[in-house]
Amino acid sequence: MASLDLEKVYRDYHDKVMGYIRARINSRADAEDLCADVFEKVLTKAEEFDSEKAAVGTWIFTITRNTVIDFFRRTKPSEELDETLADGTVIDTDLIKTETLSELAGALRKMPEQLRDIVIMRYYDGLPLTEIAKKMDLSYGAVKLRHQNALDILRRELGLDTF
Repeated sequence: MASLDLEKVYRDYHDKVMGYIRARINSRADAEDLCADVFEKVLTKAEEFDSEKAAVGTWIFTITRNTVIDFFRRTKPSEELDETLADGTVIDTDLIKTETLSELAGALRKMPEQLRDIVIMRYYDGLPLTEIAKKMDLSYGAVKLRHQNALDILRRELGLDTF
């Protein structure tokens, strides 16, 4: 085991660590906190560092990467993400409400079960996509994409392609 000059390690790696974190974390304040956490861990684990196992840079990068991963695991979105379609079209709940129930039921029967479940949970149960993602054990992005696909199918089946 080699003794680390912690001041030199901080000077040499602070900007690299901050750059890595800022590339992954939008909030500057959170990035600064995480950078401080990384160097706190470096300080408290300095005696455990073994230069025969890894270079200092590799060791610090591993601590940094794990700190960022832990941050994402700990934090949950504080507000629901925007549920507009990628092309900027706002989802119109009146799309579903204006058709007769029989037309809607027919269109729903033609779509895959998973997409149908998403539509039912979103518009009948009134659940946000984040909650649907939890219930279906899927990522928010996957549910959002499937929700968009379901609405596209409904538009086609109900003759609302020009919407």
